[in-house]
Amino acid sequence: MSRINDFLTEAEVFYLATCDGTQPKIRPIGAHIEMDGKVLIGIGQHKEVYKQMQANPLVEIAAYKPNGHWLRYTGRAVFETDPKYADTMIAAMHLQELYNEQNGNKLAVFHLEDATALDITVMGPGVDLLAE
Repeated sequence: MSRINDFLTEAEVFYLATCDGTQPKIRPIGAHIEMDGKVLIGIGQHKEVYKQMQANPLVEIAAYKPNGHWLRYTGRAVFETDPKYADTMIAAMHLQELYNEQNGNKLAVFHLEDATALDITVMGPGVDLLAE
């Protein structure tokens, strides 16, 4: 998991793809942490992306690093129910102004299960980041 987290950190911005019915949707994301052996990603519960993932938890994440490598991280989103994950991510990513009791916004945190993660060079084969 550390290799995936490190890739996302170096890329800074990554893209989360979901489906809205039959229409693919993609958006930039940046909130992530590694905790308890998982790469955790945060999205707002008030956003359409959260509703889309509730209806269809199959997602894909893509990220690109300046060295020409890109990541394809695919799996089934599983939302964390323990508030410690959201609290830790809000503090680590400095999201207190976006997610707080005053504005009512809540951060949903998820990890991917049944996942694949490939580090791919533009003209080369991918390296499995989940392989031991």
